[in-house]
Amino acid sequence: MLFGHEKVSFLHLPTPLERLDNVSADLGINVYCKRDDLTGLGVGGNKLRKLEYFLKDAQDQGATMLITEGGAQTNHGRLTAAVAAKYGLKCAIVTADEYPGEISANLLLDGMMGCPVYFVKDMESGRQAVIDKYTAEGENVYYVPMGGSNELGILGYAECAMEMDKQAREMGIADATIFTTVGSLGTYLGLIAGLKVCGSSMKLRGINVLPYAGKGSDKDNLLAYMHDYFDRICDFYGDEFVYKKEDFDSISFDISTDYIHGAYNNAVEEVRDVMYYLARKEAIIIDPCYTGKTFEAVVSEAGRGRIKAGENVIFMHTGGLPGIYTKHHRVELERELMPYMHTDEF
Repeated sequence: MLFGHEKVSFLHLPTPLERLDNVSADLGINVYCKRDDLTGLGVGGNKLRKLEYFLKDAQDQGATMLITEGGAQTNHGRLTAAVAAKYGLKCAIVTADEYPGEISANLLLDGMMGCPVYFVKDMESGRQAVIDKYTAEGENVYYVPMGGSNELGILGYAECAMEMDKQAREMGIADATIFTTVGSLGTYLGLIAGLKVCGSSMKLRGINVLPYAGKGSDKDNLLAYMHDYFDRICDFYGDEFVYKKEDFDSISFDISTDYIHGAYNNAVEEVRDVMYYLARKEAIIIDPCYTGKTFEAVVSEAGRGRIKAGENVIFMHTGGLPGIYTKHHRVELERELMPYMHTDEF
C-alpha cells in the first residue's frame, strides 16, 4: 500500500538496473539503464506500473470494462488493453487522430488483444459517446486517463523510485542522476514523490518530448500544467502525501525542453541516430517518440560536458517498442537501413 492505496501485483519486480559498459566507455560517464521496458504484459512498458493501481480501483468499483484515450499509436492504450485481456475485462481506446491508413504497430497489437479503437473528431465528445455506448450495453465502465496520468497514476512511479533507490544504493551509485521522459507527467511526478519518500540522494532530470499549449514558452506552459497537476495530487491524498501544495515552489523541477524537436512523435534524424547507436553498442532498442529523445539528451549532454566525466547516470527505459513500426517512422528507418540489405551480391 502506498499513500493509502493498494494495487493488483501482476509485474515481476524489480526490473533490472544494468550498467551499459560499452556506452559508458564511449561517453566517459557511467551510464545505467532501468529496464522498465521489461515489465511483461503486452510487450511491456512503464504504464503497467500505473495500471496495477488502476486495475485495483476498477475491480473495487465492479468495473467490467476499461476505456482510455491517447494518440492513434498510444502505448498506454495498448497496455490498458493488455491488462484488460489478462483480467477478463473488456477494453476500448479513443483517439482524436486520423486513421493512419494501415493497421500496424500498437494498432495491430490492440486488435490482436480484442480491443476496438475509436477514431473520433473531438476527443471530449467522442470519449463520452464511446462511454455512453458501452454503458447502454450494460458495461460498468472505468475510465483510465491519457497516459495513466492522474492522481492515482503517480503511485506506480513513486514505487519505482523507491525500488530504483534501493538498487542504486546496493550498486554504489546512490548519487546518480535519473534521466526520464516527460510526456503526460505522471511518471515524472511519481518519481519526484517516491524519491522524497525514501530520502534518496538521486537527482531527477526530465526530458520533455511534447509541446504544451499555452501563452508562454514551452517551459512556462509545462510548469503551469505541472503546478495544476501537483495541486490536484495534494488535494487527493491530503495528509497521506509526502508534499503540501506550498512546497511546489521549493522543489527543483529539472526539466529540459531542448529535445522536443518542434512536435510530438515526429520523425527526427538526431533521434534515429541515437537509436542506432544504442542498438549497436548494447543491443537495446529504444523508440523514436519517447525514449529516443531522452537517450539523445544523455548522449548530447555528455558530449557537451553538461554531464561530467565519471558521473553516474540512469537512463529510464520506459518501453515503446511498437513505435518503430509506425509508418512515418518506419519509412525513414527503412530508407536509412537499406544499405544493410544485400540482395544480389552472391
